[in-house]
Amino acid sequence: MALNAADGNHTPMATMYDVPADDLIEALADDLEERLDEPDWGKFAKSGVDRELPPEQETFWATRAASLLRKVSDRGPVGVERLSTEYGGGKTSNRYQVAPDKRADGSKNLIRTILQQLEEEDLVETAEGEGRRITPAGQSLLDDTAGTVLEELDRPELERYA
Repeated sequence: MALNAADGNHTPMATMYDVPADDLIEALADDLEERLDEPDWGKFAKSGVDRELPPEQETFWATRAASLLRKVSDRGPVGVERLSTEYGGGKTSNRYQVAPDKRADGSKNLIRTILQQLEEEDLVETAEGEGRRITPAGQSLLDDTAGTVLEELDRPELERYA
């Protein structure tokens, strides 16, 4: 419980678990869009072997960065290999579509590049031999964004958390 200095009341601080993930990722993406630069190859690269075309979203890079930041905070320390498994999908053969889908991983280069950019912004750090984990600055960004999202949400079922 954080002490509210204005009233002297105890008010709970919002965390990333208090708001829906899609709303949090959308708000984080707006903030990270200004902080991270998409490389030149980013608009031409597929997000995984199972995809046929590159992503069509204008803000794909920032959205994936926000999603990665949330996943690292939730599951960290976590490595690129496990993250690529989570962002993968099913690959279907184009020739014979009677066989079941085979599992394919997401793009490791895309994930690694975004994590390196998040490290430069001091939101994520490398834990030797364990993978990447969130820094206090990254956790603070997540919590502050969650608090903002919780205030802006107009969903009656979440009012008990406000």
